[in-house]
Amino acid sequence: MKLYTYFRSSAAYRVRIALNLKRIAYQAEPVHLLRNGGEQLSDAYRAVNPAMLVPTLDDQGQVISQSLAIIEYLEETHPETPLLPADPAGRARVRALALTVAADTHPLGNLRVLKHLKGEMGVSEEAKLGWQQYWLRTGLTALEALLAQDPRTGRYCHGDTPTIADCCLVPQVFGAQRFGVDMAPYPTVMRIHAACGELPAFQQAHPAQQPDAE
Repeated sequence: MKLYTYFRSSAAYRVRIALNLKRIAYQAEPVHLLRNGGEQLSDAYRAVNPAMLVPTLDDQGQVISQSLAIIEYLEETHPETPLLPADPAGRARVRALALTVAADTHPLGNLRVLKHLKGEMGVSEEAKLGWQQYWLRTGLTALEALLAQDPRTGRYCHGDTPTIADCCLVPQVFGAQRFGVDMAPYPTVMRIHAACGELPAFQQAHPAQQPDAE
């Protein structure tokens, strides 16, 4: 199994966590998003993933893109360590929490959005950072409320076992901290982040532990 990844990509980080939680061995294939104008834009990588995004999973020729689709694929093909609850309502809640990050928050601060803001629209570096921080705070505020107000939240996002929601939460916190967001208003998010950080699966997936880390 091969994972095309970039050490700082939040989306790739999610998949690395899921692979580690499920104890699935994989080969990392780094795709540097900044070097040489962005290796994801090369003809070689475009042949792997026409969307020119990371991550991409290649499971013996079965090529899958989009982080949540990859994680769901791993869930179905390697069910031994489930990342979704057994009940339909619980599964729906975990997916909704994951999408609060992966669909509502992360895309607004993605590299290609930021490059368009800076390059095509002429936004200043200060204004670009303000954009990032605004949408990160907006997403984290929603996530905090969804977690704090629901009795199904436990040690982790849903109960006392890590789920897909935790795979999304931890990389989002990493990104927010990287861009200087004050995390004090999000105590539930940070409590869960700390609990996840105690697990080797999360530690080993951290950007600093990747072979392409700078």
